[in-house]
Amino acid sequence: MPRPTKPRWVEFVPCVTYFKPAGVPMSQLAEVTLGVDEAEAIRLKDYVGLEQEECAIRMNLAQSTFQRILTEARGKVAQALVNGKALRIEGGNYLVSPFAFECHDCSYEWSGNDKTIDEMTCPKCGGSNLGSFRKVPVGETYGGFTSGYRRGRRGARHRRGRMKPD
Repeated sequence: MPRPTKPRWVEFVPCVTYFKPAGVPMSQLAEVTLGVDEAEAIRLKDYVGLEQEECAIRMNLAQSTFQRILTEARGKVAQALVNGKALRIEGGNYLVSPFAFECHDCSYEWSGNDKTIDEMTCPKCGGSNLGSFRKVPVGETYGGFTSGYRRGRRGARHRRGRMKPD
């Protein structure tokens, strides 16, 4: 029995979730479904331009898992473009990454995921000199899920039964 997949953290949930070729009626279109986590992988790597290691950390994944998700996502986008299919963004195993915001004018901190930092003002002083940061540092637990990298193959299960040297 395979191990259940752990949720990926996404920082951006798209408002527009459907793309279709112009001039083709909906009744004649086949669809390709791209998960929200796959769209986030493309956003971080191709749009934001981060290195894979940083992308994997931000999505709470191992780098190899991030690579697999990115490859599958790029394949789905290519299939939609080359074959003239509609692209739907929905589903996937994800959590919206918890962020906190800080006003640099009055040092007030608060949490929120409903707006981007460009749309916000400080609830305390009304200032717009704001910064954001991950509320849960990498390696700590959020909602029962641990952030950051897991141990590699040579982790705890391979160390069982070994004696410590004297």
